This record gives sequence, structure tokens and C-alpha cells, in this order.
Amino acid sequence: MKTQILRAAAAGVLAVGTVVLGSPAATAQAGTSDVSVLHAVPGVTVDVYANGDELLTDFEPGTLTDPTPLPQGEYDLKVTEAGAGPNADALIEANGVAVPAGANITVVAHLQPNGDPALTPFVNDTSPVAAGQARLTVRHTAAAPAVDVRADEEPVFTDLTNPNEDSTEVPAGTVSADVVLAGTSDVAIGPADLDLAEGANTIVYAWGSAEEENLDLAVQTISGLHSAPGGVPSGTGGQAAASDGVATWAWALTGMLLAGSAAWLLVRRTASARHS
Repeated sequence: MKTQILRAAAAGVLAVGTVVLGSPAATAQAGTSDVSVLHAVPGVTVDVYANGDELLTDFEPGTLTDPTPLPQGEYDLKVTEAGAGPNADALIEANGVAVPAGANITVVAHLQPNGDPALTPFVNDTSPVAAGQARLTVRHTAAAPAVDVRADEEPVFTDLTNPNEDSTEVPAGTVSADVVLAGTSDVAIGPADLDLAEGANTIVYAWGSAEEENLDLAVQTISGLHSAPGGVPSGTGGQAAASDGVATWAWALTGMLLAGSAAWLLVRRTASARHS
């Protein structure tokens, strides 16, 4: 049963790796893709290989990677149980995955509101931010109902549903943020202090499962977005409109994602039947 669960979960993670390898970055050098990955599916730790080389090791739920430049080309992908090594039997694999170039993306493997796994690529906004301002982006990737996101107990975003996002510009500074059930003051996540840096896009992900009581936040910061030239946009990971190429690539992966989701559902239903 452990192997079945790992295989099913790895399907979602491999789909993430596939999307990542196909995701371009607007500010990357020509012919490369700068991508970040958030593993927001609780319960499985894996290693991911590309053309036999380690891409991600001991990739645990809640981990948000730093941006990684990947050369344009084709990649053979393989996911194994963490620590098993590149020659171990694959939990899942895909060959000939194409890498284009063009946008800045974070790909999230997460849970849908009903608890089933899903894959959502988000295009990160790297447009200029006005002087003295910060961009705040919130992404709902948790198995939870609609929520409101508050800063210092004042609603900033309301009725946000999975897998959607919202964004605004606010004065730079530190705020106390929390997530409440939509239309209520019932805190689901937080509060947590957020440092909203001037000229940066601070991206907050709500992830996990309300039913399993493991909701959490992941934070990603994309800096260097000052209105005046201030550097190349970059990103940092935390415990966190696409080009035609990205859209085409995403549709090509839909079949793999659906297969992974179906496997996950089969495992859950089988386990449920055995305990009924």
C-alpha cells in the first residue's frame, strides 16, 4: 500500500516537474527557463531526476524552491522514492519533455477543495511597482472553502477560492496577516508577520487540508521590481498572463495530470473500502 500511495502522489509531483521544465521566465537569459516549484501535497517525499541528474532531492511537502535556470531542450524525467537513487525503479517517469522559454512561473502541486490532487501553474507578475509600494499576491491552494485574507485584521482579499489568486499594491512595511473563512472572523491560518518589501512581489500561498487540520502558509518573494531600474527580478522560496508557449505546454500535460489524479483517487477509495 505504501508503494501505491507513493506512486499516486508522485504522479502529481512529476506533473509539477514536467510543468517546471516547460516553464519559461521573462527575465531569464535566452534559451533558459527560470522556475520555482511549491510542493503543497501533504504526505509524500520524493526525489526528481532530469536526464539522470538530480533535479530535486528529499522534496518534502511545504517546500518552495528557489528559481532554477534550466536550458532549453528535451528532458527525460524520473521520480523515485526519496533516497532510492537514480537507478531505482521509477514511481513514475516521462521522456522527451520539451523546454521552451518565455515567462516567470511558479508551479504548485496542491489539493483541490475536495482533497484531490491538482496541478496549477501561476504566472508571477514582474511588472514595475511604484516607489514606496509593495505588491501582495495571495494564492488559495488549500483543500478548504472560500476565504478572506486580512492584513492587521482588515480584509484585503475577500471570497478567494481554490485555485485562484488575487493581487494588489500596498505601502511597503510589515503587516500581520491571517486567513479567515469567507465572511467571518474565524481564523483558519495565522496570524503571521509578513515583510512587504518595497519594489517586490510578496506571494503568499495557503495550502494543506482543512479536514486534516494541517493548513499552512508558504511565502515567495520576487524582488527587483522598482519602477526605476533596480536589478533583474528574482525570487526566494520559503516554507513559496502566460505566453502562448506556456499555454500550449500546459495543455499537453493535462493527460498526465489526470492520470495521476485518477491513480490517487483509486488508492484513496481502495483504502477507504478496506477500512469500512
